[in-house]
Amino acid sequence: VLDAGALIALDRNNRNVWAMLRIASDDAQVVQVPVAAIAQAWRNSSRQVLLIRALRHCEEITLDGAAARATGLLCRRSGTADIIDASVALTSAGLRRRSPVSVLTSDPDDLRHLLAILRADVNIVEV
Repeated sequence: VLDAGALIALDRNNRNVWAMLRIASDDAQVVQVPVAAIAQAWRNSSRQVLLIRALRHCEEITLDGAAARATGLLCRRSGTADIIDASVALTSAGLRRRSPVSVLTSDPDDLRHLLAILRADVNIVEV
């Protein structure tokens, strides 16, 4: 799962993050990105060719009504206000029920806090 920080790193051509995305893609692993994280990273499509290329390898997770309510509830339970981090945590926790999950993030402390509230054992990779 990629958060906005990971998307920004891809857009800035961070070689380590690109390598992780390529390995995941080559191994046919599912790479998911909550759309709220895309909104946070998206600024100018004519200049974000690398971000566009990266998103071709990702499944975009929408924030429908049920997910929006769950995100708001997690913010309340955690005492935080960042809906993007909360949507990344919920996406990760949902995937974790099926298989091991890693989150690429520039905000590991906040995600650890949210994932602890969800009791989700997720690998956090700081980018």
